[in-house]
Amino acid sequence: MQAITQIRLSELKTFVSGKVREVYDLGEHLLLVSTDRISAFDRVLPVGIPDKGKVLTALSSFWFRKLEHISKHHLVTDDAGEFPREVQKYTDIIRDRSMLVKKAKRIDIECIVRGYLSGSAWREYQETGTVGEYRLQPGLDKNSKLTRPIFTPTTKTASGHDEAITIRKMCDMVGAGPGEYIIAKSLSLFEEASRYAEMKGIRLMDTKFEFGYCNGEIILIDEVLTPDSSRFVYQSKDEAKVLNLDKQFIRDYLESTGWDKNSDPPVIPHDVVLECRRRYLLLLEILTGSSPQWLE
Repeated sequence: MQAITQIRLSELKTFVSGKVREVYDLGEHLLLVSTDRISAFDRVLPVGIPDKGKVLTALSSFWFRKLEHISKHHLVTDDAGEFPREVQKYTDIIRDRSMLVKKAKRIDIECIVRGYLSGSAWREYQETGTVGEYRLQPGLDKNSKLTRPIFTPTTKTASGHDEAITIRKMCDMVGAGPGEYIIAKSLSLFEEASRYAEMKGIRLMDTKFEFGYCNGEIILIDEVLTPDSSRFVYQSKDEAKVLNLDKQFIRDYLESTGWDKNSDPPVIPHDVVLECRRRYLLLLEILTGSSPQWLE
């Protein structure tokens, strides 16, 4: 079992190389290829998670289709057999870990929606009693469910830390109309996904969405509701403990090592890598209701 951390399609034009994905410019469309790299605390870790890129692709494709009644999206196809001719020679490399998508002009905002008091929101609440612009009632515990989901935007930067901003600042940046539109869409997408996940025994704690302009319309882009971009919590009927089926498992491990987050990240032990893979696959299987064909 090997993690695929480097993918180079030499005859295709690179659009951007990200922490996890390689993106290629095919003219009318983009080709998004998800590697098995994993990042945490703004650093790419020295080992990958086998099949992670396939999980991210499968879940994004699943959610794009499931939520398209709420928002149009950029997915054209995730079937490598339907990719353009110039991509076909790479089919064996990118099958099950790539999507052909429409080109869109990205809106440089991370649209973060929170349904529970977790992660950085919990740390902020402990210090100030607020999360973003929202003052919450006192006495809440970590992972408490919020009265209603809240929208807490940040900037979207190519490198470095994203910056938390107010909704007013966001609207100044993108325009009042587009700002109100992406807030409404983000909350609707989160609420619909939360309802579905809860039916499967999973709590969607928080997530981020990204939007862009395509033919004058604002559509959903990038990845959506994956264990890299969201927090999912599951309590199995067979297990007493609650499981994070997302990247929080890796973050927690790194925190336990005492890593200062400035030096080179520590190497993740093999058993931690395999457990992360197991959790990502478990999330995929629970949400979609089946095991992916590439596991068989």
